[in-house]
Formats: sequence, C-alpha cells, structure tokens
Amino acid sequence: MPEALFATLMGLLGGLVLGLAARLSQFCSLGTIEDAIYGQNFTRARMWGVAIGTSIIFVHIAIFLDWVILDESQYLQFPFNPLLTLIGGLLFGVGMAFAGTCGFGALARLGGGDLRSFVILLVMGITAYAIASGPFSGAVSWIMRETAYQVQTESISSYISFLSGLPVPAIGGCFGLAFLTISFWSKPFWKNKNQVFWAIAVGIAISGGWISTHLIAREGFLGLAPVSHSFTAPIGSAILFLMTASGTNPSFGVGSVFGVWAGALAGSSTRGHFRLEACEDPRELQRQIFGAMLMGIGAILAYGCSVGQGLSAMALLSFNAPIALISIVCGAKLGLSYLITGRAFA
Repeated sequence: MPEALFATLMGLLGGLVLGLAARLSQFCSLGTIEDAIYGQNFTRARMWGVAIGTSIIFVHIAIFLDWVILDESQYLQFPFNPLLTLIGGLLFGVGMAFAGTCGFGALARLGGGDLRSFVILLVMGITAYAIASGPFSGAVSWIMRETAYQVQTESISSYISFLSGLPVPAIGGCFGLAFLTISFWSKPFWKNKNQVFWAIAVGIAISGGWISTHLIAREGFLGLAPVSHSFTAPIGSAILFLMTASGTNPSFGVGSVFGVWAGALAGSSTRGHFRLEACEDPRELQRQIFGAMLMGIGAILAYGCSVGQGLSAMALLSFNAPIALISIVCGAKLGLSYLITGRAFA
C-alpha cells in the first residue's frame, strides 16, 4: 500500500473514533469550558484529563518500545515560543467562543446536519492557509523567528530526564498517571462508563496517530512527518485536496478530517440526532465568520488548535502545549463573557 494512502487510512480510523466520541459522549472543547465555568460541571473536563493522560502513557510506552522518536514528531519541531503561543491561544479561544465551536466541533456538528458549521470550516481552513502559506506567510514567519526561544531539549519529559537522569518513558508515565488520578479524584467519575470509555478511546486515537505515522516514516521512503490529529491547517488541506486530488496525495490530516465528519454522521444517525440546521440571523453568521477567522489566525500563531495543542502536543509533553491550552481556555472565557455581558472582563 502506498505510504500516503496508509497514513490517510490511519488518520481516517482515528478521526472516526473522535467523531463518534463527539456525538456519543459530547466530547467538545468549548462545551467543556462552558460547563466548567458557568455550570460548575467538570465531567467533560475530567474526560479531557483522561484523554490526555491516556495519550501520554501510550506515547511514552511507544517511546520505550522504540516505536516513537520524540525529536522527529511534528509539534516538537516547533521552537519554544511562549509569547506567540499565548497570543495565538487567546485569539483561538476568543474565536472559538464567537463561532460557538472549534474546528473539531464544527466537523462533528456538520456530521449532525448543522450547515452553519460548513461556513465556519471553510473560513477557518482558508484563513489558516492564508496565514501559513499565503500572502501573509512571510510576515508571520519573520515574527515567529524573532520571538522564538530555543530550549535545550525537545519535550518536558526529556528535559526532566536531562536534569534527573531518569528515563523519558518513566517520566512520561508519571505525568500520564497524574492526569488520570486528578481526573478520577473527588467525584466517582469512573461510574460514568460511557464518558470514561470514550475519553480513553480519544486518548488511544491521539497516541495511535503518533505511533502509526512514526512507523510509516521509519519504514517508508517518502519522508512523511510523524503527526497526529489537529483541525486547523488539515481542514485547509482537506479543502485543497477536494479541489486538486488528481495532482496531490492525501495525507493523515485529510483522512482525520473526513474521519471525524464520517464518525459524527454515524453517531448522530445512530442516536437519531441528525437534523439540518441553518443560520437565520445575519448577525449570528457575521459573528461566526469573524470567530472562524480568529481561530484560523490563532491556531497558526499557537502552532495548533484546541485538539492539536490540547491533546496531540500534550501527548508528547511539548513545552508549548500547556501554554496554548491555558491561553485557549482564557480566550474562550473572555469571548463568552463578552457575548453574555457585553464586557470581556465581567
């Protein structure tokens, strides 16, 4: 099987799992933040903790088995850039609040029949490409270079290993167990079998992306970069592939995008939740388009979206990932406050 096709199938398989999780367990970035801030309900936040902990453990088991080489992973190729990651995360979070969803959530909603998400995906994907490789790419690349700070090692676990002499897999395993322990602490979250199952499934899908693409890169000859699931630039890649498939190869990201949509479609159809929806208020559409543009810009500046940084990069314990994740949450809080009260700092 051609390497690009095999990578696409791996992305499709993991995307199916993520799409099913979104529709069958309400695994959602913005919904998690809204529940925690305004409803004091941390069930979905615990799901994220379980997904992160599971992915960290599986990735570091793969490192122990020599299936994954950290410094070859996509998110660890980016330099440490706390300032730009913070700004990009805030922009993405505000955009997520204005749009009412993130790229991953928009794909899941589109699978449920929400046609408004189709507009969000188009605007977000095109904006991301315009910033990353379009007319604004030169200025953005210069800003990234000037603000980057190169650390000695490529991940948090390897940095601690450098300082302590402990093996990287053991350090990663401790981080993963810490996330799992915190997620299951205080309330009997483990009794929510559906949420626990899909949270673990998401973690396996994220780590499976890293493991499969690393093995493909190692055994193949095309020099494919090891990646995992993310939903900003890959959305633009999927749009481009639909227009130029006869002259371009599919990729893991393209497979992941279509997989989430297909999984969400299957999940919503199974539950009888599929329903066509459209935007009736021009002001709502304007707000969603503006939010999608902010997400496209923010994700490029922060080197990833809520899933790309919040799950895939966290699985590698990237230095940028915690900064991006926290800033996305803060940006979403600012955006939600503005929409609800008319003031960002309510």
